[in-house]
This record gives sequence, C-alpha cells and structure tokens, in this order.
Amino acid sequence: MQGLPVAKPADVGLCPLRTQRLLDVLQAEVDRQRLPGAVALIARRGKLALFEHLGVQDPATGVPMARDSIFRIYSMTKPLVSVAAMMLVEQGRLLLSDPVGKHLPAFRRLRVAQPGSLETEAVRQPPTVHDLLRHTAGLTYEFLGAAPVQKAYAAANIGSRERTSAEFGAALAALPLMVQPGTVWEYSRATDVLGLVVEAVSGQSLGAYLAEHICEPLGMTDTAFTVPADRMGRMAEPFGHDPDGGVPMQVFDFRVDAKMEFGGGGLVSTARDYARFMQFMLNRGALDGVRLLAPGTVDFMTCDHLGSIPVAPGGSSALLTPGFGFGLGFAVRTAPGLAPVPGSVGAYHWGGIAGTTFFIDPAQELFAMLLIQAPNQREHYRPLFRQMVYAALVD
Repeated sequence: MQGLPVAKPADVGLCPLRTQRLLDVLQAEVDRQRLPGAVALIARRGKLALFEHLGVQDPATGVPMARDSIFRIYSMTKPLVSVAAMMLVEQGRLLLSDPVGKHLPAFRRLRVAQPGSLETEAVRQPPTVHDLLRHTAGLTYEFLGAAPVQKAYAAANIGSRERTSAEFGAALAALPLMVQPGTVWEYSRATDVLGLVVEAVSGQSLGAYLAEHICEPLGMTDTAFTVPADRMGRMAEPFGHDPDGGVPMQVFDFRVDAKMEFGGGGLVSTARDYARFMQFMLNRGALDGVRLLAPGTVDFMTCDHLGSIPVAPGGSSALLTPGFGFGLGFAVRTAPGLAPVPGSVGAYHWGGIAGTTFFIDPAQELFAMLLIQAPNQREHYRPLFRQMVYAALVD
C-alpha cells in the first residue's frame, strides 16, 4: 500500500498462526453464508502486516471481494468530519466554545423536550461546537429508541437523502432536543450538524472541503460522497436477505446521489484509503511529509471529553460501554478493564452501521480495520475482530 511498507506478521510482533486464525474464522463465516465477504487489515510499527480479502464483493453477481472494493462506511465518516472541524479550529476560524447558532441561525431557537413527551422547556445553555464533536448537544438518532423525540425524528424522515443541507438543518432545528445540552452523551445526528458548520465556516460544500483539505493531501483517492460510474463495479454489497432471519437493513443506494452530504455517515471508502487516514492519526497529524493537524490537537481529540457526563440509557449505552469515554469524533479507552473487548488505555475507535469497524492503539503502535457490509451482524463481528487482533499480539 502506498506510503506504508509491508512486513511479515512475525516481524512486527504478530504471531503468524494467530494472524492466520483470524482469516480462518472470517473465511468460516463466509463459508456459512453469514458474511458475503470482508477486507481485513492490520498495521503495526508503521508496517502493513495483514491486508487480505475474502468472499464476494456482491452476492448477487458473485464478483469476488478485492482489496480495492468500495464500502459504505457510514459513521466512519464522523472521524474525518471531526478532523475537518479541528483544522478550522487550528486556523482560528472556529472555536469549540462557539454556540452552534453562531454559524447556523436555525439553531438559535432550540427547545428541549420534557421527559416522556414533546412538551418543551427552554434551553439552559445552547449547544456548542464542542458538544457536536462529543455528542452532548442534546440531539439523538431516530433508530436508537422509541422516545417521543426519536419518534418525531422518524416521522419527519430526518435522514432523508432528498433534503438539501439547508432543508435538513431547518427540519432538525424545528424538532425539540432530546436532553439539555452538555448533560448527557447521546449518540446522535450531531456530526451531520457539524458538517453544516464546516460548510458555513469554510464556504465550501462538505464534500469539496474534505476532498481538498483531507482526502487529496492524504492520497485517499476513493473516499467521497459519490461513486463515479466507472467505479460502481467495485461497490461491496450486503446479502439481499438477512442470513440470521432478521429484517434486512436498507443500505444507501450510491447510484443515486443524495442532495445532502451527510457528515455523520455519507462517505464511501476503501481499506487502502482509510488505512492512510488511520496512519495519519497514529502519526499524530501527519503522513508522508504532509501535516494537517498539530500533534497536540490529535492528542486533544483522542482523550476523553466526557468526564462525569453520563451515557444516555438505551441504544447509546450499547455503543459506549464501561471502560470507554468519548473524545472529539472517537470513542476512547479510559480503563484497562471494564470493557468487554481488549485494548490499551488511550486506544480509540469507531465503526459504521453496515458493519465496518476500526481501532487505533498508540501504545501498541497498532491499527486495524475490518470492512464488511453485514448490517445486522455488526455487533458480532466488531468484538470478534478486535479480540482476535489482540490475541495475535505476542510482543
């Protein structure tokens, strides 16, 4: 892979047999028809130790998976948009303490839902850019539960790809907040709003800003909100019917361009591209002689920003388990134990709803990524992958 030398697993402290075991387990899942295909990647000490593809890219056609298959990465979009926002902060064009309404007028008139209803009360303190980055802005996601505000999101079809950025912002701001800003970590559409802030401050569309200031400098040639016609044949697809008998989750059709570029989940990417982003983060803001963030800014983004702020019960609590806090765009390991997956204090991660997942462990000089399109199986494969990567570390 461009910019990252290749090493045998043993040369970077990975047991070859245990590394192969990871591939064998994934292949068994493919053989059982629980997983269409996968791309798995592990890098350690600045070298690529594993980069393999398994199964098929598209179950309908039987096209084999490839290293350059293109995946819907959904919420793995969020770290890139968070980096974009922090670049604007470093340039003095944005403050984390800025109220969101300073940049998006529609968010100056927010109200907060009272518990268990859509009756509202005044906002005690307006949500800030900092709140957007760490998901404490009082927003939510419609699929996380059945609270009145979440039902209102669903009724408004707030995730519609038929709205423009301006229309999305107006529709979301017209709905009440789930909780008072700054009081609870609630996974949410905050990064979609952060994308609107990036657009307002930069004067560019989110896609244009990411392309010019992150993707092009880092050589991420296949990461974008749209898929060119000549690359459609590389798109990875899920099974048409859920292999576990559940209701299939409808994934975005990237053959039809969305009117809005969703900062919370709209990008497609490849393993090669996202690995370059992860190496950039592990390098604390630079890659191949190109620096986009100061080292201290990366450290600031990847430490816990919640402190005593609690995690909301329900769907959010499943995403941020004990042993983890949240930084600016990433979940961050805060304790060596407590969590049901291994990892070093200071490691950080996130994933996408279609099954993609990554983690970066600075203490181990390690990053790893699994790209799949298996939405309903994601909660199985995320911890499985992480457990088996750490089991392969032998020094």
